[in-house]
Amino acid sequence: MITRHYIDFIVVLTQKEMKVRYKSSVLGYFWSIAHPLAFALIFFIAFKIIMKIQMENYALFLITGLFPWQWLANSVNVSPMVFIGNASMVKKVNFSRSALPLVTVLQDGIHFVLSIPVIVLFMFVYHKSPSLSWLYGIPILMGVQFMMTYGVCLVVSTINPFFRDMERLVSLFIMFMFYLTPIIYPESMVPERYKYLLNLNPVAPLMISWRNLFLDGTLDAGLLTISISYSVATFAFGYAVYKRLSWKLAEVL
Repeated sequence: MITRHYIDFIVVLTQKEMKVRYKSSVLGYFWSIAHPLAFALIFFIAFKIIMKIQMENYALFLITGLFPWQWLANSVNVSPMVFIGNASMVKKVNFSRSALPLVTVLQDGIHFVLSIPVIVLFMFVYHKSPSLSWLYGIPILMGVQFMMTYGVCLVVSTINPFFRDMERLVSLFIMFMFYLTPIIYPESMVPERYKYLLNLNPVAPLMISWRNLFLDGTLDAGLLTISISYSVATFAFGYAVYKRLSWKLAEVL
């Protein structure tokens, strides 16, 4: 059961991590959006200017996929060091260790929320406007992505202290998933005989749902159902791994 003490603990840890992240940083908010914007610029130059991909509003298309992807990628990439970086706390303080990866996912989720105004700005540049469906669509997709990302982070952060190669495997995994997910290209470019593979990619339906919501104001029930199924399964697996190994964490750190 989630208690008031646990919630307060999460809030305090999140505040601490946010302060540490932006300590002595003059351009604090800018850095939360600089990375996906830089990638958007690179891909825009490569595919729109050099390769001349035939797609309208390609810059807007890119950021509506890169911003939610960045939330997942950032959380998963740092998750191998979550318990290792807080080894002294894990060894000396009696608390639910699952709070540490949760805080990691939560703070990156906050940064994603802070990036939404940038998406709105780009929409106005391309003579588009936010849809009322954002009011319910964004919270729904954030909940789905939070559960999925938290599940992955639980697996990675729990296993890495026992198997230190996990950190390198994760970076490769994220790179493969990025290019196998329709983020810098539309799903319509995937050959018809391979389109079924999109539903086998746990991240693809979610990223497509984000883009459809931002660009068209739509939330496809089929894609959402698939995303929720993957999210619940990922969280259940992650929590099972954590429960099985968490009691040994203090010994191996």
